[in-house]
Amino acid sequence: MSAYRPLLSALLLSVLTTTAVAAETTKTLTGCAAKRDEIQQQIDQAKAAGNSAQQAGLETALSQVKSNCTDEQLEKSREQKVLDAQHEVKKRENELQKAMSKGDPEKIDKRKNKLAEARKELDDAKKQLNR
Repeated sequence: MSAYRPLLSALLLSVLTTTAVAAETTKTLTGCAAKRDEIQQQIDQAKAAGNSAQQAGLETALSQVKSNCTDEQLEKSREQKVLDAQHEVKKRENELQKAMSKGDPEKIDKRKNKLAEARKELDDAKKQLNR
């Protein structure tokens, strides 16, 4: 086993370095280019895992992105998701206020959880918009 240890260490280091470089490359890309790169990375992972069905689906998705994605359209779509998420947060805040005015602890907890989910979706939408 000790004879394989250097080889195993080198292989692990290689995988970690490749992953770090790929992650750094994705961070510098924006818009449709980032989307294409992300899908390509998923294709590479599916290939490595031998998952041909997932690979085929991802290659279809990549083809669609290449032929249909424009940075302007993608930005508008992401802006709309932020607006929709903001609307959902407002709605959930109003529902929580109503539940608090009625004083039902069970409904208040349920509304607080729904509001937390809506706020998380808003944060996620904002992060996507800034990509």
